[in-house]
Amino acid sequence: MMNQQQLAGNWNEVKGAVKERWGQLTDQDLTAAEGSVERLVGLIQRKTGEGREKIEQFLDEIGSQTSSMAQQVASSAREYAHAAGQQVGEAYDQVADRVQQGYRAAEDHVRDNPLQSLAVVFAAGVLAGVIAGVVLRSR
Repeated sequence: MMNQQQLAGNWNEVKGAVKERWGQLTDQDLTAAEGSVERLVGLIQRKTGEGREKIEQFLDEIGSQTSSMAQQVASSAREYAHAAGQQVGEAYDQVADRVQQGYRAAEDHVRDNPLQSLAVVFAAGVLAGVIAGVVLRSR
């Protein structure tokens, strides 16, 4: 039989299925029984005259259906997370390859044009020094 935890965890689904099966039950009736399997079974018995075994069997079927749906949702979520992880890994590999290619291209450029590279670095250093001097003087 469905336990209190299953009932509480799947209350909206249970409530909808119970109202579908026994239409004479009101939202107020179901709110009064919320969270208690015994109260729900007793309420359905009083309002419908249905036997306890049939009610419990129906609740068990609902519980197994919602459990099955929850397992399917969890399985789908795991598959989605796995696929997303693979895509992130592939994107990381692509970025790492591009960075390595850029680094190699810079190395090749410096190796092929050492004087030009030295002049660029020297100019960048002088420019950084001038900017730092201006900033420090303005204080």
